[in-house]
Amino acid sequence: MVSALPLRHLSANIPSVAIIGAGVIGLSIAWRLASAGCRVAVYDRGSAGLGASHAAGGMLAACVETEPGEESLLPLTRASQALWPAFAAELEAASGLPVDLRSEGTMVIAQNADDVAKLRFLHDFQRGLGLPVEWLNGAEVRRREPYLQPGVAGALFCRDDHQVDNRKLASALHAAVLRAGGEVHEQAAVSRIEVEGGRVTGLRIGDHRVAADRVVLAAGAWSGQIDGLPPAARPPVRPVKGQMLCVRMDPRLPLLRHVVWTPGTYLIPRLDGRLLVGATTEERGFDDRLTAGGQFALLEGAWRALPGIAELPIEEAWAGFRPGSRDDAPILGLTEVDGLVLATGHHRNGILLTPVTADSVSRLILTGETDPVIRPFALDRFQTQGAAA
Repeated sequence: MVSALPLRHLSANIPSVAIIGAGVIGLSIAWRLASAGCRVAVYDRGSAGLGASHAAGGMLAACVETEPGEESLLPLTRASQALWPAFAAELEAASGLPVDLRSEGTMVIAQNADDVAKLRFLHDFQRGLGLPVEWLNGAEVRRREPYLQPGVAGALFCRDDHQVDNRKLASALHAAVLRAGGEVHEQAAVSRIEVEGGRVTGLRIGDHRVAADRVVLAAGAWSGQIDGLPPAARPPVRPVKGQMLCVRMDPRLPLLRHVVWTPGTYLIPRLDGRLLVGATTEERGFDDRLTAGGQFALLEGAWRALPGIAELPIEEAWAGFRPGSRDDAPILGLTEVDGLVLATGHHRNGILLTPVTADSVSRLILTGETDPVIRPFALDRFQTQGAAA
């Protein structure tokens, strides 16, 4: 399992590194590398932290989100989940900013008999994997969350599945990179990755060329669209649209304290009184428009679980783009282009996987060693799958 580094002095030949993408993945890698003494520059087509990192919910749900067919992802998600407490504390100390890591746990509620049957199956499946999930009856659910609808029939509960404020996380990482001596260049769209003789040599931003010993491609849903790479080194990443909205609770008397999944939505309470409601899953390319159907589905699902939400003011609504790969697992590690490292395709797990990605990718760049926990997620797995087919 990956452990929190220190990385300083791991390598006598510290490289210069250019990172494409200033979301939490790119920024966390930059922070680790800058802290180790690397010359690091991050480039983003927009503003730092305002892509998928801004649109996310911040759930660290390695356990309750595990479903049949996703067992191969579990060692990675659980490894990262275990790193989160120390990672958050270190980041807050390095940046001077809070990230609001909360540890109340997560509930997945059943609202009728059909829901109970599905959740009982999921409970048994997850218990079989050794995950720390437990079953709560309806009375216990209402004791913990009294404002849920009276007919709630039960819930799957995991004490290890927490949450972090993803927007505060992005701000803290941005500050930490700068404090460590790294650079963050916003409104700096990378048009091309420069490759000569099978090795990466830098980036091109408009007419300006940036030289680099290593390039980390962490551009989220845009990672497959940057020119200059041979087909075998281009990550198969697509945008998966998700709509969300936010209502405002009284922070002194919140309607909800736990993260709660319903049959159609999830509800994420924040310390400042915001209550996030998410999220749709849509294959719509880069269409970021909010739709009546998407917003209605979120509100109706939330209201059926938490009737009091009907009285709360809507504060914000937005859409973001999860970076989805062919198997919805991240793409991490080396490519056939020497010096090019991938850290993309995290789909719905970008916030959860931030610590393990930062530590393992940084270690790879500084030592040349691929941590076993990320080895199954290399780009060449798609070539292997194609050959097997």
